[in-house]
Amino acid sequence: MKTSSGTVPYSPKIYSAESELRHPLRLFKTMWRDLLASREIAWRLMVRDINTRYRQSLLGFGWAILPPVVLAFGFTLAGNAKVINIADTELPYTAYVMFSMILWQTFVDALNGPVQGVANAKTMLSRINFPPEGLLLAKLGENLFNFGIKLVLIVAIFLWYGMPITWKALLAPFALLELIMLGTLIGVFLAPLGALYQDVTHGLTIFTGFWLFLTPVVYPVPDSGLFATIVKTNPVTPLLVTTRELATTGIVSDPYRFFIVSAITIVGLFLTWVVFRLGMPFAIERVSS
Repeated sequence: MKTSSGTVPYSPKIYSAESELRHPLRLFKTMWRDLLASREIAWRLMVRDINTRYRQSLLGFGWAILPPVVLAFGFTLAGNAKVINIADTELPYTAYVMFSMILWQTFVDALNGPVQGVANAKTMLSRINFPPEGLLLAKLGENLFNFGIKLVLIVAIFLWYGMPITWKALLAPFALLELIMLGTLIGVFLAPLGALYQDVTHGLTIFTGFWLFLTPVVYPVPDSGLFATIVKTNPVTPLLVTTRELATTGIVSDPYRFFIVSAITIVGLFLTWVVFRLGMPFAIERVSS
């Protein structure tokens, strides 16, 4: 029902002092019901955000593919000039960096999406009663849309360098989904804090910039040494590398680590969703006060 001003009146919830975790089955049913109920608002928010992002830009969709292209050519020139020493890669180096950077950007967008979505909508959350899962789905849909644009660049890379495609490339989307889920897991966990403190958004920009250099995006996975241990311990490494390998060579170098991180990601995402559900009412209350 709308008021005379055309806005939807806010209907506050009544929260009980009893923890929802005391009734897990009821909590899970409510979470699933709200997830389904949030599809329409998620679609509207996604369309709004995509229009806002690309309509008010001269390059438009070009911003989705420009960063990996610039980074790839920059590192290629640095390598040719012997400014940096990069080990041999299984793909042409320019293609290697562009493809890896696309995967990294997709992960970072999945991480930042929930934090930015909740932070930008905190005023709306405090005034309108709607499932906050709609914000998460909207950002997930926006990320998939952006990857669809980047897919054009991936096809161009394969055609330009004459890279063969094996049947295992059909499995690459499943590995990519795990990479997106890992980013979403971290983003959903930080989203309630992001609604309260802008430091979270600013800190993520610095943190992901540093994280990039601990991930084999512009270099292959090191074989030995302390840095190799750090890179292999990085949870993004097996997911990103496996996605890249399935899509290109078809030879997976570390399947065991991939399956371990994937299993942890699936379980962790569900647990983080529970934390998000329990933490958002308190965050909204703090924003409203």
